[in-house]
Amino acid sequence: MIAELRATVLRPDLERLGRFDEHRVRQRLRDSFSPQHTSVIVADGAFAGSVTVRPAEDGRLLEHFYLAPGLQGRGLGTAVLRTLLKRIDADGVLVRLNVLQGSAARRLYERHGFTVESQDPIDVYMVRLPGAGRS
Repeated sequence: MIAELRATVLRPDLERLGRFDEHRVRQRLRDSFSPQHTSVIVADGAFAGSVTVRPAEDGRLLEHFYLAPGLQGRGLGTAVLRTLLKRIDADGVLVRLNVLQGSAARRLYERHGFTVESQDPIDVYMVRLPGAGRS
């Protein structure tokens, strides 16, 4: 279910970047899936998405944050991200993620204090220091 959602959510950006591969988009999730660090997002009693927050050497790695397209832009992603960052901030560690070049999700992350650490033609690597972006 999560692999299918990933393929649906990432397809437009991957196609724009000339990188969409029907098999690879699902296999990359399967290869790195970490059930013990993954949360399923439920809205109105139905599967709405997922997010993984795994330990990293210097903090946390936020990955596989996907919401069903029909639920995007309604504040659900903001609420989930706010909750996750509050927990991570309580541990006093930074959090890293990467987002595809040109993805609308980048604005969500920037609003929550993430800044660009590096980038390449496909990915933007972002970092957020503890407590960054608090209003």
